[in-house]
Amino acid sequence: MSIWEEIKFNSDGLIPAIVQEEKTGCVLMMAYMNQESLQKTLDTGETWFWSRSREELWHKGETSGHIQKVSEIRLDCDGDTLLIQVEQEGEIACHTGRPSCFYRKVVGGGELKDDDTVPFVKKEILKALYELIKDRKNQLEEGSYTCYLFEKGQDKILKKVGEEAAEVIIASKNNEEGEIIYEVSDLVYHLLVLLNYHDISLNEIKEELRKRRKKR
Repeated sequence: MSIWEEIKFNSDGLIPAIVQEEKTGCVLMMAYMNQESLQKTLDTGETWFWSRSREELWHKGETSGHIQKVSEIRLDCDGDTLLIQVEQEGEIACHTGRPSCFYRKVVGGGELKDDDTVPFVKKEILKALYELIKDRKNQLEEGSYTCYLFEKGQDKILKKVGEEAAEVIIASKNNEEGEIIYEVSDLVYHLLVLLNYHDISLNEIKEELRKRRKKR
């Protein structure tokens, strides 16, 4: 079945498209597509929209360089809304220079407050961090601590895993909750670096844990 058989454009020939960052789950923006912009999105693998104010097609990031590479497109059950998962170049989706267009939080009885905290999908945070580390491994970036670890190699990574494991033990012995959380987070990060070093995916770890769960 083709998307063109199921999609329902409104009376103006448009359909709302919610754009979500694939790695973090952050909702970046909402814009409109018509048939032509959707087809160009499918053809190019980058997002194209229809500007209602300018009445013309626009290629997201064509001027700023903050293009959106499409990972997946989904159509909702009613056929009248699109969900587009993307890889956002430059980490800026909003014309205000913010990562997300949804930076204004409603507080109190309806007051608006600027809040640049990006809303992440919490259950995906390990995946997001893993993918970020993977990116750093494949594209070394000057000044990045993660890149530094990969440049130094296995011995350095193993040394940091050992050091952080020891810090977790000390924190636990001190019975300091905040210290334990901090040190465990450091250990998890360095373990994710180690997994990336060996090209072991999170899914492989999850599968191993599923096998062990059955034996519990």
